Amino acid sequence: MLPLVYHPIYSALSLPEKHRYPINKYRLLYEAIIDSAHANKVSVHQPNKADINKVKALHAPEYVDALCNNQLPAAKMRRIGFPWSEALIERTLFSTGGTQLTVDLALEHGIAIHLSGGYHHAHHDFGSGFCLFNDLAFAAKHALSYTHIDKVMIIDCDVHHGDGTATLLADDPNIITFSVHCDKNFPARKPDSTIDLALPRETSTEDYLDAFTGLLPLALAQYQPDLVIYDAGVDIHQHDELGYFNVSTSGLYQRDHAVLSLCKERNIPVAAVIGGGYKAQHQELVDLHMQLIYAALSTNNE
Repeated sequence: MLPLVYHPIYSALSLPEKHRYPINKYRLLYEAIIDSAHANKVSVHQPNKADINKVKALHAPEYVDALCNNQLPAAKMRRIGFPWSEALIERTLFSTGGTQLTVDLALEHGIAIHLSGGYHHAHHDFGSGFCLFNDLAFAAKHALSYTHIDKVMIIDCDVHHGDGTATLLADDPNIITFSVHCDKNFPARKPDSTIDLALPRETSTEDYLDAFTGLLPLALAQYQPDLVIYDAGVDIHQHDELGYFNVSTSGLYQRDHAVLSLCKERNIPVAAVIGGGYKAQHQELVDLHMQLIYAALSTNNE
């Protein structure tokens, strides 16, 4: 069985009409999986909210308190990109807890997938780009609490650079940040990750896979992580509205399969999150995110 982590709150957030964030994709993806021929091959796990004190160990406590109590200045909420609501805070805490649970399940089963996650633009004391708390950094820190986990690698294949992850974890030698992104896309300032693979706009499927799958085995061999946290963002897709790459749906599958199969060969557990993907018609994102599910099921059978 492939463990999936999901909570109905992920899509239970009212946003202004025509808001850029595809809030319905989480529910639509979950429903597509449950209604598919693969439903008997997955198990669904519902997370708890992240411990707010552990969130404050990662993010500045004054930022966390101001955000949770609706006391952030309007300019800082605009930088995040969401109108404040209690539902937003609840959703964020459940999603952060969801990536933590995905790590736990990955360590137990070898692989697990979170049907949310990838909020990599959240920094120590501010949020940005639809990201309030950095679930990737939070889950990586959690993973290190296991006695047999000494090194974690975050492989971030969202089209946007994982700037918050890079700054939050810059001083932690036990967490390797590996960002594969578009060189001329959000954010404008891209602080150094441990490994950065910046590719030009309009990068094709072939060029993307050549660059990434050429570097990935070397990165795994050099750092030898005990766990990989994988952000399988689909905003690298050729029809994404915020992406600027020219990668096909088949290319998404090949990328995901490469990560999962290489890690399986090396006995490295993988906790995956679905990451970004932006279309006005949220249903159109479902098949793109399903490529990760297909790749995981295929890898499990190999």
